[in-house]
Amino acid sequence: MKSKGIPQRWLVVESAQRRQSDLRRIEKEIQKLEQEARQKLRQLSSPKFACQPDAIEAALQLSRKFKYHKLTNIHATSLIGVKNSDKQVYKLQANIELDDQTVAREIQQSGRFVLATNVLEINELDPDQMLSTYKQQPSAERGFSFLKDPLFFTDSVFLKSSDRIESLALIMGLCLLVYTLAQRHLRSRLIQSQAKLKNQLGQLTERPTLRWIFQCFQAVHLVTISSVKKISNLNDERLSILKFFPDTCRSYYLLY
Repeated sequence: MKSKGIPQRWLVVESAQRRQSDLRRIEKEIQKLEQEARQKLRQLSSPKFACQPDAIEAALQLSRKFKYHKLTNIHATSLIGVKNSDKQVYKLQANIELDDQTVAREIQQSGRFVLATNVLEINELDPDQMLSTYKQQPSAERGFSFLKDPLFFTDSVFLKSSDRIESLALIMGLCLLVYTLAQRHLRSRLIQSQAKLKNQLGQLTERPTLRWIFQCFQAVHLVTISSVKKISNLNDERLSILKFFPDTCRSYYLLY
């Protein structure tokens, strides 16, 4: 198989542990989406349609937006004199049912994921080795978990072309690489120095996250006064953190 002209070999892996996790997620998602579907149906069921076809079409459009559910027994009832008006309007009525085919497809796919490699010869990298290598580097997946954090506003980014999506993925991968290397360097220096830093809870640790370190430096700014550059809010605690980073990092804070 090829992706962007690069020959690849794909391996479909099925995990019993991951399947159980996926099934729990699907069950919770179905319950949540059913409540949302019923709320949207109630909003659509107010007597506001001028004709029966409009009401039915609105119901069909709403049904297509549901992930695990569908509207059945769709019909529109004619009403006259609603809200002191003699104008004829139609009220939508429908039932919400679980889409068994969609749910069955999700259950069938649960617990499965795909691994890809550009090592085409199976004697160089067999399926067991592919899976073993993948399990030895979980930090990449954990690193990308920040995408789920609402503070990053990931869902507000829209890219229309596949090239732009690939470019964004490359930039994100490089940023994650720099982040991981910096965090590893910091923890290594702390262990070598037998030192510890405070974490979010104020407890001393030799394994702080770089994200927390970034938060500690949010109040630090570069200011220029009479053509002279100075660093503001660089207190003793932040200076003590910077001593565990290389000189190339310290130079950004005018520490030479």
